[in-house]
Amino acid sequence: MNESTRLWTLTTVSISSVLREGGGERTQIRGGKGEKGVRPRRRELSPPSPLERLAFAALDPERLQPGEPGGARTWLAPGRGRSPAGGGARGGGGCGRGGVLGGRRCCCPGRLDLLCVLALLGGCLLPVCRTRVYTNHWAVKIAGGFPEANRIASKYGFINMGQIGALKDYYHFYHSRTIKRSVLSSRGTHSFISMEPKVEWIQQQVVKRRTKRDYDFSRAQPTYFNDPKWPSMWYMHCSDNTHPCQSDMNIEGAWKRGYTGKNIVVTILDDGIERTHPDLMQNYDALASCDVNGNDLDPMPRYDASNENKHGTRCAGEVAAAANNSHCTVGIAFNAKIGGVRMLDGDVTDMVEAKSVSFNPQHVHIYSASWGPDDDGKTVDGPAPLTRQAFENGVRMGRRGLGSVFVWASGNGGRSKDHCSCDGYTNSIYTISISSTAESGKKPWYLEECSSTLATTYSSGESYDKKIITTDLRQRCTDNHTGTSASAPMAAGIIALALEANPFLTWRDVQHVIVRTSRAGHLNANDWKTNAAGFKVSHLYGFGLMDAEAMVMEAEKWTTVPQQHVCVESTDRQIKTIRPNSAVRSIYKASGPGHLPDLASGTRSQLLANRLFDHSMEGFKNWEFMTIHCWGERATGDWILEVYDTPSQLRNFKTPGKLKEWSLVLYGTSVQPYSPTNEFPKVERVRYTRVEDPTEDYGTEDYAGPCDPECSEVGCDGPGPDHCSDCLHYYYKLKNNTRICVSSCPPGHYHADKKRCRKCAPNCESCFGSHGDQCLSCKYGYFLNEEINSCVTHCPDGSYQDTKKSLCRKCSENCKTCTEFHNCTECRDGLSLQDSQCSITCEDGQYFNGQDCQPCHRLCATCAGAGATGCINCNEGYFMEDGRCVQACSTSYYLDHSSEHGYKSCKKCDASCLTCNGSGFKNCTSCPSGYLLDLGTCQMGAICKDATEESWAEGGFCMLVKKNNLCQRKVLQQLCCKTCTFQG
Repeated sequence: MNESTRLWTLTTVSISSVLREGGGERTQIRGGKGEKGVRPRRRELSPPSPLERLAFAALDPERLQPGEPGGARTWLAPGRGRSPAGGGARGGGGCGRGGVLGGRRCCCPGRLDLLCVLALLGGCLLPVCRTRVYTNHWAVKIAGGFPEANRIASKYGFINMGQIGALKDYYHFYHSRTIKRSVLSSRGTHSFISMEPKVEWIQQQVVKRRTKRDYDFSRAQPTYFNDPKWPSMWYMHCSDNTHPCQSDMNIEGAWKRGYTGKNIVVTILDDGIERTHPDLMQNYDALASCDVNGNDLDPMPRYDASNENKHGTRCAGEVAAAANNSHCTVGIAFNAKIGGVRMLDGDVTDMVEAKSVSFNPQHVHIYSASWGPDDDGKTVDGPAPLTRQAFENGVRMGRRGLGSVFVWASGNGGRSKDHCSCDGYTNSIYTISISSTAESGKKPWYLEECSSTLATTYSSGESYDKKIITTDLRQRCTDNHTGTSASAPMAAGIIALALEANPFLTWRDVQHVIVRTSRAGHLNANDWKTNAAGFKVSHLYGFGLMDAEAMVMEAEKWTTVPQQHVCVESTDRQIKTIRPNSAVRSIYKASGPGHLPDLASGTRSQLLANRLFDHSMEGFKNWEFMTIHCWGERATGDWILEVYDTPSQLRNFKTPGKLKEWSLVLYGTSVQPYSPTNEFPKVERVRYTRVEDPTEDYGTEDYAGPCDPECSEVGCDGPGPDHCSDCLHYYYKLKNNTRICVSSCPPGHYHADKKRCRKCAPNCESCFGSHGDQCLSCKYGYFLNEEINSCVTHCPDGSYQDTKKSLCRKCSENCKTCTEFHNCTECRDGLSLQDSQCSITCEDGQYFNGQDCQPCHRLCATCAGAGATGCINCNEGYFMEDGRCVQACSTSYYLDHSSEHGYKSCKKCDASCLTCNGSGFKNCTSCPSGYLLDLGTCQMGAICKDATEESWAEGGFCMLVKKNNLCQRKVLQQLCCKTCTFQG
């Protein structure tokens, strides 16, 4: 799908419904070619339904007649019509065993439990008025590894800046001789790199607009902590006796159960974090930090008079500000490790974003982002190819295969009537989109609404409402953090508590736990509905306010959800005309196993509302709209897409819009991921002692179903690996003493006694004991020192870091430090470094042959080996040219007097010169055949004309080159010689 799209004229809409775990998870709609400002018509919502997340996607829209999205609204709803095949099991109806979707056999094996996730994939284009700005950085995919990438980079004048994040075979190339920022994509000899057989893909990087999602805009509390701002942190505790207390997020409840974020790593993707801040120093994690903008490892923000780059530091403090240090605030996960990726303080490109979201994915657990495309009510933009690939890699391979957790702020475009379904980051199935509410539970003025929002945390509201307290630049505090920017880090902190309670939660498990424990509470919205699976959901707040204590309780006893299945089905591609101020309906029938009854959920999701400022005349192309409102519902039945078109003044009222294509993508599971009961953890604010969980689904007296494969013959009292009476192989224990049976000890554990797996030291990936000197392999970012069996961040002198195997390996015996066994970087006393080798120090004019010092060749002043080819510098009367000593420089070389230590050398002339007296193209003394010498530069001969006469015409390519002052570029000057030399 396109990296940016526009949402008005919906040419074809292809709707993809996405099944999500247990019941349905998500649904996508993919839209294809559509015309004329088509938008979904808003209606009062019926109870939202969860499949987990539904993604609606409109595919391949053609160019339209001027159309206006501003007036159209789109709805998707599982219809109440009956299906001949019958219904599916909860969360699984869409694809049953032998079931058929859309007349074709379904791609999902077995009975598919759908968590209704709706994503509409529709094509959109950027506004015509916004000019692209190209940089002198490229992303290149090259087969053959790093050496091949270096070779190709050097051949075409690029510098290989290294691999892009964790994306294998993708490299960051930089070209110093192209314009840093230009409205034209670069053209030149370097562009022929795309013809290299090993180059599979190349993309010049474009600057992307990204906006931080905040706005500029004492209670009588028992002091748990000595941090001065703690009594005023209203969103963390709730005991103000001056007026009735509003609902909080039960963070203290999670703390009192022993969870504070220990061993969990959170990284803030933003403008940097002030790692020297007293509230952040204690928990700062260098392995979770880097500076993508500055291409180094230090995430410190750039300071200026306006403190512009305070955003990341503020977000970091919400997550992991240290407690009881008598300074400022307390973080939600105050024992978690916190890092920062500085990536917003410079040109933001696809490559910058991909590097950021894929930074150190085996070490970082949670990535928090409080930024996105402009919230101006007219932009449609999202992740480009590299970033989409980084998201997919993250959930597949991050956290040792459990999946990275991406938390995103839903957006601050409420005043502009923006809709977060036009933000491809919050609208992604891979991210957790977090909304905001004021202390009173009322809708903040900046809040956007959409069907992809999963849950809500607190933030600012009106000017008189309380705001968020956190760390600030220059080692200060602030009580003025605002917007959805403040909500996403809160959610990241709460998720860190849940991951501490159960570090084996997958990225999908985390979303399930949020859905099952969030609550509507006092949140004020007129569209709260209960879907067919029993979940209350809203376009403003998702499933409601997050509850930290309920989440850790749920995480403690959680069983991993079954494997995800995806069904992608296209509907009839017959073009449907949408008359102005009218609606068009398109119905897709999903069928499930024949023996199951029909389901009529009737859940409605508004995929897009009218955006008043969106006057683009383009349509949607490959854009996904996602809904989570069908989470947990069955997929069987009619899925109805309804598009309502309200023309704008910019378009002919008589010109109709068109729905050309849509597809439905359903994400879900083939079996029910958890008990269908609607009882979730109920938490009382005053109860902190451990009690028997009231939501236990199984009793020892009445369970007669199958046991987990890891249970021994003794039996079980439930279906999960935590219900075994005895384990077949091994087991480990959670913090609440729950025993989990496993086939082998998980990473970070070792087989201790009998069948029990015990934890290794924190830095060990595998071990033979619990102490720090009993490691067998190390976690990412650490290296095993085999002499002491410990995992260290820096190998001792005389050894080097083997990054592939995370080992400290010995250098050659003469090396003090090295990068490989024979590649010394520093020598032991009495030896000198020569060509990466440590040798006995010889006098000038001698070299070490491995046994003693020998004289250099007669032409050499200094040398590294025998013969004329071993010279480093040449004797008086000779000059170094391409590794050999010569008495005079060859043609196309010039004598360079600036060589170090007074030795002279012959350097090659610029490629445009035949002979020269210095470097660069302006120091030519003679020219190749067909060129004339003009003021030190070689120009084309007497016959000067453009490549084509059409190029010279007014408005042609060469005239654009001249008007944009690009004639000084050699390739363009030769291509447009006539135009460039024309006066006027």
